[in-house]
This record gives sequence, C-alpha cells and structure tokens, in this order.
Amino acid sequence: MLKRLTIKNYALIRSLELEPGEGLNVITGETGAGKSIMLGAIGLLTGNRADTKVLWDPNEKCITEGVFDVAPYHIREIFDQYELDYDDLTVIRREISPAGKSRAFINDTPVTLDVMRHIGSLLLDIHSQNENYLSGQLTFQLNLIDTFAGNEKIRNSYTASWKAYVDAKRRYEELSERAATIRKEEDYIRFQLDELVKANLQEDEQSTLEAESQVMDHAAEIREKVAQATSILSESEYSVSTSVTAVRNLLHSISSYSEAYASLLERVDSLRIELDDISTEIERIGEQVDFDPERAVFVRERLDLIYRLQKKHGVQTVAELIDLQEKLQQQADQATNLDAELAEAKSTLDKATQTLHARASELSTTRKKVFTPLAKELTTLLADLGIPAARLEIAHREKEPDASGSDHVELLFSANKGIPPRPLAQVASGGEFSRLMLCIKYVLAERSAIPTLILDEIDSGVSGEIAIKLGAMMKRMARQHQLITITHLPQIAARGNVHYHVYKDNASKKASSKIRLLNEDERILEIAAMIGGEKPSETAIAGARELFSRQ
Repeated sequence: MLKRLTIKNYALIRSLELEPGEGLNVITGETGAGKSIMLGAIGLLTGNRADTKVLWDPNEKCITEGVFDVAPYHIREIFDQYELDYDDLTVIRREISPAGKSRAFINDTPVTLDVMRHIGSLLLDIHSQNENYLSGQLTFQLNLIDTFAGNEKIRNSYTASWKAYVDAKRRYEELSERAATIRKEEDYIRFQLDELVKANLQEDEQSTLEAESQVMDHAAEIREKVAQATSILSESEYSVSTSVTAVRNLLHSISSYSEAYASLLERVDSLRIELDDISTEIERIGEQVDFDPERAVFVRERLDLIYRLQKKHGVQTVAELIDLQEKLQQQADQATNLDAELAEAKSTLDKATQTLHARASELSTTRKKVFTPLAKELTTLLADLGIPAARLEIAHREKEPDASGSDHVELLFSANKGIPPRPLAQVASGGEFSRLMLCIKYVLAERSAIPTLILDEIDSGVSGEIAIKLGAMMKRMARQHQLITITHLPQIAARGNVHYHVYKDNASKKASSKIRLLNEDERILEIAAMIGGEKPSETAIAGARELFSRQ
C-alpha cells in the first residue's frame, strides 16, 4: 500500500507530503483547493503523460514520489522480469523537467513509461471524475467482467495465443511480400545467373588473357626484334659474342701477369656465359611467337565477354563478377525454396489461428457465465444505495479476435421502472452514475489484489441516507484495501480512519495548495463545516459528532 506520497512543483502544489494510513483515508477541502490536482500528480506514477504546463515554478522540475509497501503482494517476479532491484518498500518516482523531459524511476533505476504503467497498475487503481467516459470503453468493461470471473490465468493464456498469432501472421505476411518481390524479379535474376554460369569465369584469367593478347597483337614486331637481337648477340660477323670472345682471349694472354687481369678475365667469362644464356632465351622466345588466328579470335572474344559483363554489372574485376554470381545463385535458391518456407509459415499461422479461436471461445464462455451473476450483484448493490428499480444488462456480440478476445460487450443501465436499459452515457444521471461506479469499484475490490484504491468524488450527486450507505460501502472496501477518497460529503468524511484537509494558501505572491492531517477535534469541526458552512452552528457540530460516532 501507499506509505508516503511526496509532490513538488505540480500545478498549485509547491510542496506536499502525505502519509496515508491503512483502511479508509478521506480528503476534504473547498472546491478549487487542489484535491483533484493531487490525483493528477499521483497519476504520473502510473505512467500518465504530463508537460511543462503542470509546473508550479516553470524554472524548477516537478517531482512526484510514492513509497509503497509491496511485501504482502508477491510481485518480486515482476521486478525480476524488468531486471529491477526489489525492495519491500518500493519507491516510484517521476520527474518533469522545465524543458518538458520526463524521467521515470523505480527504486532509483530509470525505467520506461510502459514499465512504470505496468508496475503502477499493480499498486494503484485511480478512479477520476473523467472515468464516466472510460466506463463506456470496451477495455474497462471487459476488465470488470474478467475480474469478476477470475479470468486472470485464462486471459494470460489468451494473451500468449494472441501474441503467437500476431507473430505468425507477421512472419507469413513478410514472407508473402518478399515472395512477391522475388517472383517479379526471378526471371531477370535467372537470366543474369545463367549468363554468368555459361561464362565459366576464372578469377585470374583476365590478366593472363590480356598478356596473351598483347603478345599476339605484336607478334610480327616481336619476331623481327628477336631476330635482330639474336644476330647482334651471336650470329653476325661482328656479333657481341664474337667481340666478347676476342676480349676474353686478350685478357687470358696477360692474366698470369697480375691478379687484376685475372679478375677481369673471370668477369668477362661470366659475361660471356650470361650473353650465351640471353641469346638462347631470346631464340626460345622467338620460336614461341607463333601467331594463331583461331587462338587470337578466342582470346579477343573471351576478353570482350569479360569486359561486357563488367560494364553491365558495374564492376572492375572478374572476382567481383564471381561474387555477384554467388549472390544471384543465393537469390535463385531462395526463390526455389520460397514455396516450402511459405507453406511452413502458413501452417504455423493456421495452427496459431486455430489455437487463438479455441482460447477466445474458452475465454468468451467464462465471460458469458458471469453476465447474469455480475448484473445481479450490481443491481442488488444499487438497490441498497437507493436505486431499487435499477436494471443492468450486458449486451454481447462476437467479433473477430483481437488483443482482448472475441467479445464486444456493453453495460446497459436503467434506473427507472419501465425504462429499458440503454448505454450508460445515455441514461445515467450524475448521482446514479456515481453509485453505479462505486458498486463496480466495490465488486472489483472484492476480487482484486490491488493494494491502494483512490476515488475522486465518486459520491457526486449523492446526499442524505444514500451518502451514509455509500460511506458504509467504502468502509467495507477499506477492510481489504487501502482506500483514499476525495469527498464533499460529511457522511463519508466521518467514516474515515484518517482525515486530511486540503486548503489553498494565499500568503505568498502565488497561491499554493497544502494539506494537513486532522486530529479528532479538528475532524469534528471540518465535518460540521461541511454540514453547516464555514462557521458551523452548535446544531451542525452536534450533527458532526453524531456522524463521527457512527464510524
């Protein structure tokens, strides 16, 4: 339950701290004093949106912090799910900066608003005056029915089936879309692939063929130059070889006279050997240069094919063409295997759909079973609250399964005999609606484990004996839950175990809302003021004492 609430710099609240007790906590105060503003601040702890307009001082950040005793409620696994530190006294904090940036923390660990909403919803149930609208919504009414039916496990099972269905449907649709795209391009992909496969490209062949082409293109010139070189080196009368041999003979004749001559002789001998090798190699190369027209055509055509493929695909090398071929092969294989993948995805989707419908039918059955008991219990409670002719029905029709199931439900209500039940927004007056909402909250409170319930003027439009009965019902609710209610009725204020008074402080330049805990005497005077005005008479004080004594 909520042990301490701190609000700073929110709307009319400069700084406020509240320590609710167990049981029924009542909050009273004049209209406009800031009672409902507190609910807006508390709503921040359940993930509600906010902006800089809520800042009392636009230069400072807004902080709302709640300390909750969660030990009795066995929610540690939720903290583990979100990898949060668990503490029996859990601190939830929300900050709104002057720049409008929102930050959320649970036990000092930053969290997303979705996480805050989830954990906040386990700790707080806030009924605000705008819940008149929410009560007409499918989610609100289905939650009422599921809570009354004790559907938590089956609802969780359905939710898991819905998620599996959504995942399977998304997978199938993505595959179908990809298949359509691939099939549009499949013919072109296979054409490109066949062209590259037929080319039978080898990674190093381009450089080899280019070198071969270069030789064949200049074969005549090469043969001519080789012949000239061979003649100069060894075949002519004055060849280099002949001249080197003559030099060698001359040096040989004087080599015995000096080591220098002998050394020169060795070098000339080496030169002659090298010249012989060069001459032999030139002759060999010359013999290999033999122009083959058929080979020349093949080389040119092969290079033309390579160049054309490179230009077509925007690449520079044969290696890149080979990589492209591999990618096209993968795409072609994917297209080939697509039917099998689609069939498998369709089978998974069909099974998920079948399971979803089965779970939806099971959930729907449990809901339908409680339509009559729920309506009966609510009408009984309404009769106790002064609407003896109340009729409540639950209209139902089936719909395609969605996240909430396959049921479309609507609460139909009539407060008067002879008037057929119609949607709440069409028939319920303020007082009737307040009583109906309290009955709904009462039913929910009996069957849920939410620690803290907060009611904002749920007694609107009610007075007299009915107000006393409302107070008694709230008192019963407060036996199982911490109940915090904002009220204008003395009959309900007198029932509180703890009583806070909200007032507006105009002492400074800017008004602010403040709150204080009332002792017993102060409570009597506050309740008397609620009965008889700002300066209550002795009769009003006596009436307050009487109401107070009934609690």
